[in-house]
Amino acid sequence: MFDELNHFLLIVEHGTFTEASRRAHLSQPALSASIKRLEERLGGRLLHRGAGGARPTAAGQALIPKAELALAAVADGRRAVSEVLGLRTGEVRLGAGPTVATYMLPATMAAFRVAHPGVRLYLREAHSPAVWEGLRRGDLDLGVVTGSSVDARESWVVAEDWRQDELVVASAPGDPAPNAWVCFPRGSMLRHLLDEGFDAPDVVMELGSIAAVKGNVRAGVGRCLISRSAIERDLADGQMRLVHAPPAPIVRTMTLVHRGADRLPPAAARLREMLLGPPA
Repeated sequence: MFDELNHFLLIVEHGTFTEASRRAHLSQPALSASIKRLEERLGGRLLHRGAGGARPTAAGQALIPKAELALAAVADGRRAVSEVLGLRTGEVRLGAGPTVATYMLPATMAAFRVAHPGVRLYLREAHSPAVWEGLRRGDLDLGVVTGSSVDARESWVVAEDWRQDELVVASAPGDPAPNAWVCFPRGSMLRHLLDEGFDAPDVVMELGSIAAVKGNVRAGVGRCLISRSAIERDLADGQMRLVHAPPAPIVRTMTLVHRGADRLPPAAARLREMLLGPPA
């Protein structure tokens, strides 16, 4: 049945039997037969098929998240057995935002690699919504997201408080452009907090990376709202300074999320233990 579920998700993702059959390396009649078997087993029609392609019925739409979770669980099981039996070295897939990936994870990731050199570490830099999606689809084992609340609909999620992150306002020494702000684009959490918490901030630059924001702030272009962990060295070197600008500092909770400690493959379970332990 797992092959049929995978074929169903391929059709939903790509929108046509033609493209799904190509991705699955099957003929279209074989793919159609697979979907028919799945519909017979589940007792209902799952796809509308027409000139414009294929789209899920109401029943098919309800099946999508369950099918994704089922296939993710099977993949986790195969990996766990392989790792325990020594059939391969194993891997851990972790997703986190730019600040966490750049400034909070490297020490633990390096310590994990020293302790377990045979395990492949895969770190995906992504904002919280993409991390949630990666977990749901089974592309990630662990994720670090902003906030400690879990949507009640995501009953499969286990969320564990990981760290407190302090957001501060910083500028170049002397604060040469106190009315100008260098920030991230709309849609990012820091931009949302800037727009909501500060009185009509004059945004003079929208940049896509922490390094670019810091570089322009150090040059005196304007202030920024940023994680203190990202500017510790700049503060110590005197290239940037903290600015008193309420409501900053703002403390946010960073949360470690996964599908349950007992469902993690051994390598991912070990990385979880290290992340929740004392900082490396």
